[in-house]
Amino acid sequence: MFEGQPKGLYALALANTGERFGYYTMLAIFTLFLQAKFGFTASETSDIFSTFLAGVYFTPLIGGWLADKFGYGKMVTSGIFIMFLGYLLLSIPAGNDSAKWMMFGALTMIALGTGLFKGNLQVMVGNLYDAPQYRNKRDSAFSIFYMAINIGALYAPTMATEMTNWMLAKSNLTYEGQIPSLAHQFLNGTITEKGTEMLESLKVAQNFSGDLAAFSTTYIDKLSEAYNYGFGVACISLILSIAIYYGFRSTFKHADVNTKQAQAAAATSTTQQQVEELSPAETKQRIIALCLVFAVVIFFWMAFHQNGLTMTFFARDYTANSVSGLDRLGFSIINLTLLIVMVYSGFSIFQSVTSKAKTISTAVFIGALALLGINYTTLDPSITILPQIFQQFNPFFVVALTPVSLVIFGSLAKKGKEPSAPRKIGLGMLIAAIGFTILAIGSMGLPTPDEVAANGIESSQLVSPNWLISTYLVLTFAELLLSPMGISFVSKVAPPKYKGLMMGGWFVATALGNKLVGVIGNIWGNMQLWMVWGVLIVCCLVAALFMFSIMKKLEKVAK
Repeated sequence: MFEGQPKGLYALALANTGERFGYYTMLAIFTLFLQAKFGFTASETSDIFSTFLAGVYFTPLIGGWLADKFGYGKMVTSGIFIMFLGYLLLSIPAGNDSAKWMMFGALTMIALGTGLFKGNLQVMVGNLYDAPQYRNKRDSAFSIFYMAINIGALYAPTMATEMTNWMLAKSNLTYEGQIPSLAHQFLNGTITEKGTEMLESLKVAQNFSGDLAAFSTTYIDKLSEAYNYGFGVACISLILSIAIYYGFRSTFKHADVNTKQAQAAAATSTTQQQVEELSPAETKQRIIALCLVFAVVIFFWMAFHQNGLTMTFFARDYTANSVSGLDRLGFSIINLTLLIVMVYSGFSIFQSVTSKAKTISTAVFIGALALLGINYTTLDPSITILPQIFQQFNPFFVVALTPVSLVIFGSLAKKGKEPSAPRKIGLGMLIAAIGFTILAIGSMGLPTPDEVAANGIESSQLVSPNWLISTYLVLTFAELLLSPMGISFVSKVAPPKYKGLMMGGWFVATALGNKLVGVIGNIWGNMQLWMVWGVLIVCCLVAALFMFSIMKKLEKVAK
């Protein structure tokens, strides 16, 4: 898996890990911040969230176009500094009116900075594998790169949660998901009699001595401030990212070359490096194939990025807020890390060539297993969980399952039976439909979101966290088939003159999917939950059917 890869891959991957850690720390609490700070409805929150995500993934088209003209490295550096300013704005506590303008300005800067950074960094990764000795490692390289992204995302929800708990604890408060909504209703005079009773009960549980108005104002302010500090973590992570990028730049500097620069270098080089030339017909054929794939992935991202919106609402409003037994293992980031160590050391035992390497791997596996057992015995009988913590399961599964995926497809490749990248994308869409089918089954018989907002929900109606965890597991299988393979496909098929632009096109498709995320948020109200997830199931199935209908055309171009 890791053998024979150029050193530049690890430098670029680690730089991306730092940036993604900050981004996903922010994203883990963003929708919760919108509702806690400003009292936005689910529909208003959905519109802001989906528009922001669309901006994050649309701007790489502009970043790619600029990079094709001026160079990838310049755009990456500019992007990091612009993102830093955006996160800095978000981290500053402010009053409601000024906070709204600061927030929208920050979101604009984060979207623009990400557009300059994200796609162009990935193009440089692809450029590392244009060399003949590395070409057959392109797919595995993007799997490793994608795994590094998710290492950053894995630790982000825990950081956001710890920051929230720490800030509330300073004010002798604890997190309770219903308080912000009820507090805003009370302050706006729209709360029901039952809602007032619930808020009074929550105030007593928080040991607050003042009246309901003081409690509502204090809780909203303190929780919002906690989220501000969470956004500040992103600033620190970007400093680490830029330090890695420049500290190891020598390992990938040769990949920071667009077509214009490569041709200029070839003209003055004694070795006369060849730059691939395509006919207009070949260029058109490749661009059409890429656009067809882009059309399919729109629906995947529409479904997948519900994790930061409706799936977070589901975690907050419909999922039990405490766990016991073996379930406690999954809500400790230390235990998840130990499980990852066990997976990788386990693979190393079977893949190592020397007996010394096998012995070391076995010792690491046993050590991690022993620590996991010790940690389990020291856990509290019941652990309280926050809604954002569920977002750690997807990156955990990505990191843990990547070696499994590479071994399976490596074995199939040796037998000449590995599915093509387009076929993997089609299979990913089918598996995504299965993921939301699980959540639809788990949502049967639950009250609608509007009913919960008006009357609350009985504790007996709250569902097991395993419904969400199982959905994240299945969606991760789909993601591993679709996302890294899609990026690899773009890197491989894109005409040389338009590499940055085509990588930007991949992100535009993602942007459109992210904008459609808000469609599901807007029907999150009086519709039965299983019907909400059913919309996503149908979208994934239709996209899979379309993908398989054009498979021959795509596989022809891929070859």
